[in-house]
Amino acid sequence: MHGADTDGRVVAAACTIAIDDLPDGLIVTDRYGCVVAVNQAASRLTGVAMERAVGRHMNDVFPFRDHDGRDWWKALDPEGGLRTRSRVPERPLHLPGRQELYVAARLVREPERGGEVERVAITLRDGGARARLERSRADLVSTVAHELRSPLTSVKGFTATLLAKWTRFTDEQKRVMLETVNNDADRVTRLITELLDVSRIESGRLEVRRQVVDIPARTRRLVAGRVAAGESEERFKLIVDDDLPEMWLDQDKIDQILGNLVENAVRHGRGTVTIEIESVGWGVAVSVRDEGEGIEPELAPRVFRQFWRGGNSRRRGGTGLGLFIVKGLVEAHGGTIAVQRAPEGGAEFRFTVPTGTPDFVIP
Repeated sequence: MHGADTDGRVVAAACTIAIDDLPDGLIVTDRYGCVVAVNQAASRLTGVAMERAVGRHMNDVFPFRDHDGRDWWKALDPEGGLRTRSRVPERPLHLPGRQELYVAARLVREPERGGEVERVAITLRDGGARARLERSRADLVSTVAHELRSPLTSVKGFTATLLAKWTRFTDEQKRVMLETVNNDADRVTRLITELLDVSRIESGRLEVRRQVVDIPARTRRLVAGRVAAGESEERFKLIVDDDLPEMWLDQDKIDQILGNLVENAVRHGRGTVTIEIESVGWGVAVSVRDEGEGIEPELAPRVFRQFWRGGNSRRRGGTGLGLFIVKGLVEAHGGTIAVQRAPEGGAEFRFTVPTGTPDFVIP
């Protein structure tokens, strides 16, 4: 037998659960709509205290309406409909003058299959979190559309021009146009890779395939690549501890972390980019710092969010996903990352990853 005690506890067989321990709002009524229990989360979300609600009808204390102003409880009609009906899908509703909430219900029947409705359990979720998620997704779509438009327009334009007027161009002109097409195709590929990384991080499906990784060697390789691409060798300074522990990490992801942090320092900082690799008590710490304007302390908590672009970074391009991805990759290794002001006045990103063992290798 199930029931609701007067002290706000729901009793189910031999197990007693305090409804105030639930993370979501909960309202319990009888079949007629008389409120028998309200937890603290529901009171917070609706502004209605339990003492004012218990013993009164739903529509007197919780007159939920949909976007068209229709009475939700009347449409719910617990006593009507098919006897097989037990769940009411979640939908956005609101109380007069209150924020939007996502409301779902379960019709508890005795017996469970085809019986009369004994109680109605109604759950409430904060609509603000859902709205923020929807805005984030809208921002993602907008960012992707903006970032794709420019390279795809370039690829389409140069390809169409070459096909239509191939014989009119010199070999040098053709080479320049094809190089532009190739670079823009690489830009699209990078964006798609970033979006896939974001999806895996948010869904918790990011796999770490561990092997022995020489972080100083990977860093030297990264710097050599940037120098070969035209950066000045004097722009980079590498400081490495003599005695580093053996590190079992995902080599591709470490390359991506280092690459994003160095790219961020080069693009948004000034002066020398210093990369320091040192041993700490439980692993290895890597610091990447520049001599630019730095990041204000009050902005530090925001830099690892999606689409964060500080200062004049919007003018300098980028999707605003790089540091979010870096944080996700570091944490997937069991590490931490933070940003602070560097001694030279610029920004210093410092991440620490723990020593791993072959036991954690994913085949």
